[in-house]
Amino acid sequence: MTDVTSSKSARRPHHWRRDLVELAALFTAVAVADAVANMIVHGPDGPVLLVASAIALISTAGFHTWWSRRHGHAPPVEDPPTGGASAGGGPADGAADTGAATALWRMRATVRDAPGSLAALCTVLARRRVDILTLQTHPLATGTVDEFLLRAPAALPARQLTREISLAGGSDIWIERADAHDLVDAPTRVLGLAARTALDAAELPLALRQLLGRCTIHSLPAVSPAGRPAGESAPVEGVLESTTMRLRDPSGGTITVERHHLPFTPTEFARARALVELDARLGPRVPRGRDVLTLPEGRITVRRADRSDVDAASAMHERCSERTLGLRYHGPVGDADRYLDHLLSPRHGRTLKAQTASGRLVALGHLLWDGDETEVALIVEDAWQRRGIGSELLGRLVALAVEAGCASVYAVTQASNTGMVAAMRGLGLPLDYQIEGGTLVVTARLRATDERRTPVTDGTEHETSHGTPSGTSPGIRPGATYGTR
Repeated sequence: MTDVTSSKSARRPHHWRRDLVELAALFTAVAVADAVANMIVHGPDGPVLLVASAIALISTAGFHTWWSRRHGHAPPVEDPPTGGASAGGGPADGAADTGAATALWRMRATVRDAPGSLAALCTVLARRRVDILTLQTHPLATGTVDEFLLRAPAALPARQLTREISLAGGSDIWIERADAHDLVDAPTRVLGLAARTALDAAELPLALRQLLGRCTIHSLPAVSPAGRPAGESAPVEGVLESTTMRLRDPSGGTITVERHHLPFTPTEFARARALVELDARLGPRVPRGRDVLTLPEGRITVRRADRSDVDAASAMHERCSERTLGLRYHGPVGDADRYLDHLLSPRHGRTLKAQTASGRLVALGHLLWDGDETEVALIVEDAWQRRGIGSELLGRLVALAVEAGCASVYAVTQASNTGMVAAMRGLGLPLDYQIEGGTLVVTARLRATDERRTPVTDGTEHETSHGTPSGTSPGIRPGATYGTR
């Protein structure tokens, strides 16, 4: 009983009939006591009866004291932990003890758009001692998709949880492990992705991937590197088809997002389209951060590159030897310039350029999204090779891959290109080698991935001491695929 209830009860007025009954009981008790006293005093066995009554009273009091001490101090029954009781008030079936190990899950379930549908799911989760950390609702035409972030006992299998949600009315249930990054609420995550997209045009495909979870993003340019139309572009409003959405790329072409294990909802489609519209309104943009390398010949500046550097890159190609171009593009050297517009597009990856103090471009480093994997590629002008520029670019490309959440990077070159092998070994990462027909693929497994952004170093000077490769990796494709997660 609460204090408020007790106070209300104390203020209730007594009825006059209760006072009359209590007064009558008092007079009756006095009359009975007087009759008993007269019988004891004037009766022949009065003293014996008085002593017997006293003995009986003392015996009764002693028995009551013994019984109270034996049964009146039992330890109190502990209440079950809050939040995990079943509907009947008892402990939940399969509930974990306090302090037991837990696991994070992301779960989606479609329910009827009717009162009580969500409550039924929450009741099932409560019976299993499952804590709901976050909840999002995605309205549909015929129902609602509820997305949960759950903390459940580690001993509770996902299959059992899915079965009980199904019995409670859920359908199209999907569940997977979550981690600490999922603890950020949806509005905060969307605002962070919008800020990243606003600062860098190359962040759009990565932001879409982090917004929509495990998915594959294909970028199809409007015109292929060979100059031919690539295909029909998506309408301005975009297209949503169950597990596929197509959006118009602001830089031209189409962005196709596929997630075969889980259909997209209209809410997710609206969020993705909003990011694309933000990118379109802001136009082309590249971060202004730069690094400065100190070489015996002078200072080399490393910056992000984009399509505005096509002419400078073409001029560098003219100064490169056929061997350097062949190691980089693995094809006719006359076709190298055709790929520059594709390679320098922020939709297909990120590119770093190395420039002299006079503004002459002497090296390019590419980080290209390629499905589940990420490719790194380098080309250094012949006159600037073996001076550490390629190694510096490669280290920064790997750092960008870590920021993007990539699990590994690979480089494709010829087996005779010892310079590229040395640069990959200089990363200090676990490496895998595959050789086939004279082509060498070197894959570096990144020790850890971190989705949190780190600022670009501005004005940092580095002393060079590593050799640099002459050129690597073909990796030229008319379209790009951004990795799944």
